Amino acid sequence: MSSVLEPIYEGVSGGAKPVATPITVAPGDGIGPEITEAVLKILQAAGASIAPEFVEVGERVYRSGNTSGIPQEAWQSIERTRVLLKGPITTPQGGGYKSLNVTMRKTLGLYANVRPCRSWKPVVFSRHPDMDVVIIRENEEDLYAGIEHRQTEDVAQCLKLITRKGSERIIRYAFEYARTQNRHRVTCMVKDNIMKITDGLFHRVFEELAAEYPQIETNVQIIDFGMANFVQRPESYDVIVLPNLYGDILSDVAAQMTGSVGMGGSINIGNGGALFEAIHGSAPDLPRNVANPSGLLLAAVEMLRHIGQHEVAARVMNAWLVTLEDGIHTGDIVGEQTVQRAGTREFAEAVIERLGRRPESFAAAEATAPAEPMRLPHLNEKAPEPTAKALVGVDVFVDWKQGAAGELASALKAATPTDGPQLVMITNRGVKVWPHGNLNTLCTDHWRCRFQGESVTHGQIVALLSAISDAGLDFIKTEHLYTFDGQAGFSLGQGQ
Repeated sequence: MSSVLEPIYEGVSGGAKPVATPITVAPGDGIGPEITEAVLKILQAAGASIAPEFVEVGERVYRSGNTSGIPQEAWQSIERTRVLLKGPITTPQGGGYKSLNVTMRKTLGLYANVRPCRSWKPVVFSRHPDMDVVIIRENEEDLYAGIEHRQTEDVAQCLKLITRKGSERIIRYAFEYARTQNRHRVTCMVKDNIMKITDGLFHRVFEELAAEYPQIETNVQIIDFGMANFVQRPESYDVIVLPNLYGDILSDVAAQMTGSVGMGGSINIGNGGALFEAIHGSAPDLPRNVANPSGLLLAAVEMLRHIGQHEVAARVMNAWLVTLEDGIHTGDIVGEQTVQRAGTREFAEAVIERLGRRPESFAAAEATAPAEPMRLPHLNEKAPEPTAKALVGVDVFVDWKQGAAGELASALKAATPTDGPQLVMITNRGVKVWPHGNLNTLCTDHWRCRFQGESVTHGQIVALLSAISDAGLDFIKTEHLYTFDGQAGFSLGQGQ
């Protein structure tokens, strides 16, 4: 696809030209094209050996009737290059439009979101001048699996999916990242004091894999304490690995704590390729030649490292640092250290003028590759150890508006076959309301009715559901109850 940006990058000028690495470039919407232009000019001047393929994604694609925001030719380019440098995009308001980032992450298997967050003292003011942390967020599952249902007039649900394979992959990635990037501590944040099965699984996998990396210090924190502690003492963290939702929240909080979201780059990586982007939005109302291109530029530096062009990456990084040292700043980071307020184009030109220089107040970037290569984790396809799995009951969810919990219990018990699992508990919003419920418990029209027994069969569950239906009760969902090696694979009701 043709692009107005194509003439910007014509390859390395002068001397013998190495074989250029193909990359896909999506300029995006709003400020996207102008910061992409600035970044590509810097990469060209620095001698990056890349061959951009320009594609269009985002608002215009959405409005053409493509609900994913990405056309087939863009997919084809990404499949060829396996590297995407993407500007921010605008998603039209209103329903019916899918998240472009979520679509790309899941389609390409980009399971790891890597977000370096560091302060840039003394140039950019931050209350946390010693902050230098990398947040590694699982990208594909958890509540972002997007499995939601409206079940009654009053209740909607979202399924939280945590898998052993998904957890192992992202946690092993975090340890491999720490190993190759000379990081010394990996912290895992979960909420398994409440979500004992889902977050508990993530925690257990972390502990299992930590044993394989004895040289790396590890820590596990409950997410609410962990986030509270992080905003007070971010310098005490090194690498943090989290499930999807927690990672989404913490990475945005951390980016803001650095002093400017305009300085943040993001990497989405997996066995299907890698996506490099700034963390900020498209800012369609921002005037021209105002935006800070640094976030996308730092993402591009990581892209250069990813494709093995470490010398060029260091050259760009050092020129950017010298530009900051010299007081040439875009409007979002203007402060006491500012000598010249620069627009997008002027800032890019300043970086280009400083190529070949090394910073003095910042640690200079070095051109060397990691001593050991990063190993992208592959799924362990070994058959799991045998587990004794036994069906011991079923949770039947009922839409009921005709009375209190005791009346529902009487109706269910009257309908229940004697040969099979029996009613042992009713909960509402996770709180036990029968037997021995509390009159102060707020109840909706969504009731979980637990039936248990010994050596329960699927046939007995089918017979139970048929009897409940014949009694005129509206069951809307079921969940089978299993034990694994004698341990319950289901949560108890609060108050049980």
